Amino acid sequence: MKARWRSFRARLIVGSVVWIIGGVALSGLALSELFREHVTEQFDGELHGHAEELIALAAVDPTGRPYLHRRLSDPRFLPPGSGFYWQIERQGSAPVLSGSLAGHPLVLDGAPPATGVERHVFITGPRGPVRLVERTIVPAGAGGEPLRIAIGVDERELDLVLADFNRTLALSLGVIALGLVVAAFLQVTFGLQPLGRVRTALADVRSGRVRRLPEDSPSEVRPLVQDLNALLDANEEMIRRARAQAGNLAHALKTPLAILVDEGERLRAAGQSEAASAILAQCDRMRRQIDYQMARARAAASRSAPGAAADLNATLAPILSAMDRLHGRRGIRYRMECADQVAAAVETQDLAEMVANLLDNAGKWATDEVFVGVSTSREGVVRIVIDDDGPGLPPESWELVFDVGQRLDERAPGSGLGLPIVRDLANLYGGRVWLEDSPRGGLRAVLELPAARA
Repeated sequence: MKARWRSFRARLIVGSVVWIIGGVALSGLALSELFREHVTEQFDGELHGHAEELIALAAVDPTGRPYLHRRLSDPRFLPPGSGFYWQIERQGSAPVLSGSLAGHPLVLDGAPPATGVERHVFITGPRGPVRLVERTIVPAGAGGEPLRIAIGVDERELDLVLADFNRTLALSLGVIALGLVVAAFLQVTFGLQPLGRVRTALADVRSGRVRRLPEDSPSEVRPLVQDLNALLDANEEMIRRARAQAGNLAHALKTPLAILVDEGERLRAAGQSEAASAILAQCDRMRRQIDYQMARARAAASRSAPGAAADLNATLAPILSAMDRLHGRRGIRYRMECADQVAAAVETQDLAEMVANLLDNAGKWATDEVFVGVSTSREGVVRIVIDDDGPGLPPESWELVFDVGQRLDERAPGSGLGLPIVRDLANLYGGRVWLEDSPRGGLRAVLELPAARA
């Protein structure tokens, strides 16, 4: 959930949807309430008209019983249960009812309104609440006794009109809301496209396909792109200087070291074997440390450069060819299985150094064959497996050989720096290397490195 809310697109779209739905819902409620008031006023106006007609038609016969000169012009007051009712009451007389009441008078609460006052109330009718208009009149010949006139309509008639309107309103606002949500989604998607292009360009820089970001971006994004390009340029220049300084340092150290080695050989030739051996031993230790630290420095500089990518097939092919020539005279064969287009996120030179050290070590101890297998996992890891059919190593020595300058067999040529350099380079790139028993009877070296982005 937290990762989802880190997305600008998700935030903008969710925010837009919330505001659109909230705004449309509030607008719908306001429109529905306004329409209810309008319809209620319209019903009240219609009832007022019917009440005026009823007043004009009401009279009192000689016995004091109210009656109508004729029935109302609106036929809806005739069918029983139609929802439109009228009723006339006079003190001491039976009420006169519309045909729709079917002989069941309305129960009028409270005292009649004052003469000349029109009262709008809700009462309980035959089928629920009734919107009622009440008037009090004193017709001619009534002997001074007023008539209470009531005319009304079922509230459900009002509710039916409102329900029909609300359905139409909900459908209309739903279509509008959907259109606004789609428009907001398209607007956010289109508006964030420049950031998507910057992200794609950064991936291209990291994969090594391009060196800089394109600056043909909108004005809001262009300063960011320019700053990133300036940072890339500064980083590239810093790496170039670091490599140059590392090379200069190596040259500056190796020249005095060569002089010391030459002096040690002269002392040995002059018969001072003990002093010569001490000097040459220390010179050999210094040379190992210089080679080791220079490899680390070069790898650290390479690791900080974006876009590092090394093709496994292109890198391994010349190394295997060189190993065939180096160890082929002993009858050692090298065989490789590698899928097409496998790339590791490392500098080609560093990959070559790691693999060359492992292959050379396997060739020194193999009996007949060295096998190299390369594969890529779904987790984005390139695995290089090197098997030999030699005597192998006991498990307690698998970690020991990664110590700087550690050699388990002084009879074999080497400086003891190969495997430590491999481990340090692998760690610098976020990978790892380890040893285990090989199914071929010898030793297996496994090197894992991050895969380059496609």
